[in-house]
Amino acid sequence: MAAAEHAIPVTDDERPMERPSLPPNQGLEAVKDIVFGSTAGMAGKLIEYPFDTVKVRLQSQPADLPLRYTGPIDCFRQSFQTDGVRGLYRGISAPMTGAAVETSCLFFSYRIAQDLLRASIYADTEQLPFPALVLCGAASGSVTSLALTPIELIKCKMQVPMESAGLKAPGPLVLITSVFRQDGLLGFWRGQLGTLIRETGGSAAWFGGYEGVSSLFRKNSHQSSTESLPVYQQMIAGATAGISYNFLFYPADTIKSRLQTEDLSRLPVNSERQTFWSVGKALWKQQGIKGMYRGCGITCARSAPSSAFIFSVYEGLRHYFG
Repeated sequence: MAAAEHAIPVTDDERPMERPSLPPNQGLEAVKDIVFGSTAGMAGKLIEYPFDTVKVRLQSQPADLPLRYTGPIDCFRQSFQTDGVRGLYRGISAPMTGAAVETSCLFFSYRIAQDLLRASIYADTEQLPFPALVLCGAASGSVTSLALTPIELIKCKMQVPMESAGLKAPGPLVLITSVFRQDGLLGFWRGQLGTLIRETGGSAAWFGGYEGVSSLFRKNSHQSSTESLPVYQQMIAGATAGISYNFLFYPADTIKSRLQTEDLSRLPVNSERQTFWSVGKALWKQQGIKGMYRGCGITCARSAPSSAFIFSVYEGLRHYFG
């Protein structure tokens, strides 16, 4: 009699459990995220950088009244009269690097988070539900904040104008050396809590805003989730994402900028350094909610076209080379 006839049947409980697995070609997808995300991020940074310079200068004004700048237009005017267009783009090398790192890291970790959810919780779902996408956005932001804080630290220090006339503004290498001498390696992560709050919540709003508006467009036109939207719809969704990202968690960014641009030479000897919470309390006491949102209008104004451009460039590259 054949051996198969004497085989002991295997029950479902005795079969080895299948482990969830990520999709293949993760290496190639990671390269695409890095290249496409970096390209889109740097392109968006060229558009928004002068507005970002004005935002940082408004945020980092000393608490003493009267303020140096009365508003965004006055800040633009004074900055242009002092240094011209070059002054508005001062320190762009660090944020260009930061934009490449930030955007590529955001898209890469956002996709990885989605793949992990599909491999575990949503194994039978092609399109993740909206709350899951928001969670993936938050996860990508928290990861990205670790890479972004040192770059933003140097960027903010370069964007703030020198108080003493006639002094040559230090370059990025000088500032990097100065930070390391004063605070060591961990000094580059000064303001990390502010970046973490902003990036975690902001990225949830960024990807959530984009996915939410894109979903509405697809529902109205009866498109599937795998079809590409027209460019103008991608840009509208991207603009919505940019405004959502900046407005909701702007106070955390304001506190971070003030913390990172603190003039250490003015601190009394052996005095304690300010913390994220102490800066926040002082700013709230001195200027209230208006101080927390100083520069928010111009930030949202520049983030709309910048995010629209970032998403449309990334989606375009994904479509043609994906």
